[in-house]
Amino acid sequence: MILVVSASLHPRSRSRLLAQAACQRLEKLERPYELLDLNEHPLPLCDGDAAYGDPAVGRAIELGNDATAILLAAPVYNYDVNAAAKNLVELTGRSWTGKVVGMLLAAGGQGSYMSGMGLANSLMLDFRCLVVPRFVYAVGDAFEGDQITDENALVRLDQLVEETLRISDAVRAAEPKKENS
Repeated sequence: MILVVSASLHPRSRSRLLAQAACQRLEKLERPYELLDLNEHPLPLCDGDAAYGDPAVGRAIELGNDATAILLAAPVYNYDVNAAAKNLVELTGRSWTGKVVGMLLAAGGQGSYMSGMGLANSLMLDFRCLVVPRFVYAVGDAFEGDQITDENALVRLDQLVEETLRISDAVRAAEPKKENS
């Protein structure tokens, strides 16, 4: 199962459109997926203590554990992925261990192109994730209303989904078989 995360808390989010488009692509490819929309399923702020016992955190951890790959769609604020995406990783990071992760980012302008690198570094170093080196970075003119209208953004999205699946499938095929005990 592929976990698709929409990390935006904005009701008319452009990054949510990217997440929904990724889900549509996975559906077309007949690949199982789950959508975790943080706007519909809010998480508590990570306090390093009681937040970990919240049922919504437990569900997010379960989805992470079950996933073979994660597609993270997030908005870019102040030259970084939003706080909700980072909070998700703080609360559920161990469930991301060893997963293939692809990023779909929506931003206001071209100046934040490298905004996903801080999170990518953390995922690689802290949780040994394999971050897909291809990602989607879409700016405001790629959208009209509730549609992704930029054909290049849609092509990049298709490429990211396909690359994430290819890498995830290869990693799973290379894993040692577990013996029944």
